[in-house]
Amino acid sequence: MEAVILAGGFGTRLRELGLDVPKPMVEVGGRPFLEHLLLYLRHQGVERVILATGYKKELVRQHFGELFRGMWIDYSEEEEPLGTGGAIRQALGRCEEERVWILNGDTFFGVDLPAMYAFHHRRRAFLTLAGKRMDHPGRYGLVITDGEGRILAFREKDPAATAGTINGGLYLLERRRFLDLPLPQRFSFEKDFLEARVEKDRFFLFPSEGYFIDIGIPADLERARRESEIFRRYEEGLDP
Repeated sequence: MEAVILAGGFGTRLRELGLDVPKPMVEVGGRPFLEHLLLYLRHQGVERVILATGYKKELVRQHFGELFRGMWIDYSEEEEPLGTGGAIRQALGRCEEERVWILNGDTFFGVDLPAMYAFHHRRRAFLTLAGKRMDHPGRYGLVITDGEGRILAFREKDPAATAGTINGGLYLLERRRFLDLPLPQRFSFEKDFLEARVEKDRFFLFPSEGYFIDIGIPADLERARRESEIFRRYEEGLDP
């Protein structure tokens, strides 16, 4: 299996902690957060990863090189900001497989990837995203589905929401179909692809109760550090 990780974020909200590295390179449990993602992907059977880098991209390349714990690492480097969609599109040009995992580099979601892959195949999906049921999901938008798991709509963030299923930032995507779309060089994956095409294409939600953390704000970064033992299950290939 092959994956793209968006690893070029500025980490603006983390600068109040004095951090000036790409968000995925922030230290959690004694290693860059991105290492935890790579170890998880290796544990799930992913063999090759393309890191979509931008801000301080040289730090990422210097740390990981071309081989990490038996996984091949390639790089898709932004020379100027492309948005999440443009960064994914550029990185997919370096991929070799037809179905590719897409992950946000500042989010960890412990999903069973082989099970999600089988779900995607059965549904003949264009895109499948991993969803997490959450109480008080105010800082996240919600995903609305039908009884078969087909995504009907994406709902804006609602601070008053008491429960719902959020987009966990982990996707399985049909590469060639995506690259064939008439999309601009710079665009938002969420707004200009997911939301714009949800009524036209076969998008599905795969529910998971796996551990979820988004380190994009200081409070959740500190929580990830407190709970970092959770990531250690992937270091030696142990079962979760």
